[in-house]
Amino acid sequence: MGIFWNFWIIGLTLTNLALLLWVLLANSKVAVSDQDQEENRTTGHSYDGIEEYDNPLPRWWFYLFIGTFIFAIGYLIVFPGLGDWKGVSGWTSVKELRGHQQQADARYAEQFGIYANTPIEQLARDPAAMRMGLRLFANNCAVCHGADGGGNFGFPNLTDDDWLWGGTPEKIKETILHGRQAAMPAWSAILGETGITNVTEYVLSLSGSEHDDVKSTAGEQLFVTNCAVCHGVDGKGNQLLGAPNLTDNIWLYGGEPHEIRQTIRQGRNGMMPAQQELLKEERIHLLAAYVYSLSLEDAE
Repeated sequence: MGIFWNFWIIGLTLTNLALLLWVLLANSKVAVSDQDQEENRTTGHSYDGIEEYDNPLPRWWFYLFIGTFIFAIGYLIVFPGLGDWKGVSGWTSVKELRGHQQQADARYAEQFGIYANTPIEQLARDPAAMRMGLRLFANNCAVCHGADGGGNFGFPNLTDDDWLWGGTPEKIKETILHGRQAAMPAWSAILGETGITNVTEYVLSLSGSEHDDVKSTAGEQLFVTNCAVCHGVDGKGNQLLGAPNLTDNIWLYGGEPHEIRQTIRQGRNGMMPAQQELLKEERIHLLAAYVYSLSLEDAE
């Protein structure tokens, strides 16, 4: 946090406390004479025949408010609360979270340790292990890939046999551990709209989709010159680069002509975050087995 915001928080907090204390003390000093008490002086407000006496706060109530101010000052000293001040207790929410994580790791270390030494192919067929893998997937992966692993627009389907970076147990674990960064460059400046349209028709022809033969023929040479280096001359992709197979009918960003044109025109940048900083390796091992099991179910 910058020094400006540090002092801003400190100043705002202490100013509010001071103003509230001033209001409390000012109201506690309202003098009420014996004559006023005998006349039952009111504030002048009346609602449905109910009037409010113009009396100071009861002393017990006043001291209760003072107690809240003492508590607030003590809390700000002991715990974080003023800018970068960490408090004399040294407590932080991050420390507490890490403490809970360490407790959980110690509690489940033995159970996860058993699975850590079991091959992924074997784990994928272990119902008890897959129940744990399902919970890991739901907590860490489902937000992008869906609760059933079926994927979403821009997020791969994990239940089929189409893998951008490889679907072997080792490759799946590598993807989860280190993440992936795909990059489809924008071709609008190089191909122009006519070239984009022609390449789109050729890409459609690769998967056997309805297309314009004339435009497809014109787009073939453009594809070979500009796209084959990643997708291959036959359009079957390259898992080393994460370049998708264009000859099947599986589309990460949509296979309609206008969607393919948009992909070629603007490019795509898909990113799978690395999980090695978030999950222990034994959990990633179990998670990889669960993801591997999803495609096994589809194959069976």
